[in-house]
Amino acid sequence: MRIYTFNGWCNISGDKIRTCRINEGMSQDQFAARLQVEGLRLGQKQISRIENRERVLADFELKIIARVLGLSTDDLLSEESTDKGWYL
Repeated sequence: MRIYTFNGWCNISGDKIRTCRINEGMSQDQFAARLQVEGLRLGQKQISRIENRERVLADFELKIIARVLGLSTDDLLSEESTDKGWYL
């Protein structure tokens, strides 16, 4: 299976996810634990790869990540600032 990238990135939400996680005071391990409670089985290494845009995000993963961070999927996908101040 070939993985397509955009400007060398596997996702466009990594920076916003990292910024939001840090602003919420969560480590990558704590974030992974919150995601697991919501049914998304990701570990710290996978979180790191997502935030560094090295891992592709499935649509259902993006939806759960947005919910845990208190954002919409549109917030994570937009190139504009959100009400919490993150940007792409």
